[in-house]
Amino acid sequence: MKMDLNAIIEKMETGDQDAALTALQTFNKERLGELVLGFLERDLQPSCQLACLETIRILSRDKKSLLPFATRHAMQILIRHAGLGQGEGFTPEIPDLEVIVEALKCLCNIVFNSEAAQEAGAELQLIVGLAERLKQCREPQWNHEVRFFDLRLMFLITALRVDVRAQLARELRGVSLLSEALDATLGLCWPDTYEVARGGFDGCSELPPLGRQETERAMEILKILFNVTFDSNRRKVDEEEAATYRHLGAVLRHCIMSTSEGEERTEEMHSHTVNLLGNLPLPCLDVLLMPKVQQGSIEYMGVNMDAVKVLLEFMEKRLDRGNKLKETLLPSLNLLTESARIHRETRKFLRMKVLPPLRDVKNRPEVGNALRNKLVRLMTHIDTDVKHCAAEFLFVLCKESVSRFIKYTGYGNAAGLLAARGLMRGGRDPGHYSEDEDSDTEEYREAKPHINPVTGRVEEEQPNPMEGMTEEQKEYEAMKLVNMFDKLSREQVIQPMKIGADGKMTSLEPQEFRYLASQQFGEPNNSDSDSETN
Repeated sequence: MKMDLNAIIEKMETGDQDAALTALQTFNKERLGELVLGFLERDLQPSCQLACLETIRILSRDKKSLLPFATRHAMQILIRHAGLGQGEGFTPEIPDLEVIVEALKCLCNIVFNSEAAQEAGAELQLIVGLAERLKQCREPQWNHEVRFFDLRLMFLITALRVDVRAQLARELRGVSLLSEALDATLGLCWPDTYEVARGGFDGCSELPPLGRQETERAMEILKILFNVTFDSNRRKVDEEEAATYRHLGAVLRHCIMSTSEGEERTEEMHSHTVNLLGNLPLPCLDVLLMPKVQQGSIEYMGVNMDAVKVLLEFMEKRLDRGNKLKETLLPSLNLLTESARIHRETRKFLRMKVLPPLRDVKNRPEVGNALRNKLVRLMTHIDTDVKHCAAEFLFVLCKESVSRFIKYTGYGNAAGLLAARGLMRGGRDPGHYSEDEDSDTEEYREAKPHINPVTGRVEEEQPNPMEGMTEEQKEYEAMKLVNMFDKLSREQVIQPMKIGADGKMTSLEPQEFRYLASQQFGEPNNSDSDSETN
């Protein structure tokens, strides 16, 4: 072993990168990790440092080989070579960018795969070094790869360590820092306080697609911002934080209006943007409605609705795709719901697009290819979160009016949300909505008396099954039905329900059911004979 080790040292000292890398990869794997870390502590040429780091990167893909690299000492060595060390003597005077990139790749692998490495990174203040370099986002000395892997490492450590996430958000003012980095990445300029434009393209109705590198870095920043703002919409923010989030919201509006090279990359960027917008405090979402209406933009009630239109189209595209709706659809659907709840102009615009004046009354609300039909179908989806969000969106567009909600969805589809809200008796949830009238089409007014409120469509009149019966015969048939329900209730096949004083569904006990039946029809017959259930 001694001779092998000396031979490898000789190869390393020649400065021949290929020869050094070959020698390292043929060495005993059990000792290789410790060996390359030992070499990295020596004063080697950058080419040999690179060979060591490439070896660590390859080994760090295997969780079984991580042990030598997950120690505090090993992490310290890698952080130093990545140029992220804190303290005197950590960073070389003239950093070698290839070495830095390779060290960052190693750190990404190790942090992702090892809890011990995550803890060591937190103790060594890795996030501080990353934040300090991020402040240099407008300086030309760092190339795309250094910036990208800095961001990837920051994303991993903030996703995996709650304490690091909190440190970045509060101590290091992460939202402002990352907003500035996103601004620099996209090359933005600011014609007004919350009005954003691409540098060199101010006033252009169509922007050129973002380059691949800019898109990759922007998406990493969006992912980190999602981590550090995870609870922002669930807590109160002060005036300074609100201004920071509005500034970020304006940048995100630009992101949602931008495209990248290829439809798939554009959709991915929009997905990260929508996820992040859902984290912003609700009052800050007003920046989506940029008041300045430009040539070619969509104006509604004097407001620019371009961003809202893009969000709606994005949501419908995810809805049409139909797979993993909880993960892919709900962020955009929730965002549109909350925007419509707090902004009258947004609600009216979305209602015009989603719930136009009702004309088709011959088909059930869930039948058809219109966006309303697709959303109503979701109201009976097997996933509770999906059906609740779809119902909530339509309910808000109906200004939380029960009668209007039933009109567009049918009582059968609406019952779940109404029961949960305690609105089974009708009425309206209190909300800040204007009193504009719901104008009906001529087709709807003519068909309204014939619409079945449960199914939400016009149905042919069915023959009355009790036609020609005497009152005694009707009462006899009613009692048969009561007895069948009573039997099923006592055998716990069904659970009779009633609408309580709070408008919510509550259980009806067997004794209570029999009492109510006796008040209406007389005492139920408890006999289980076939004659009473046939």
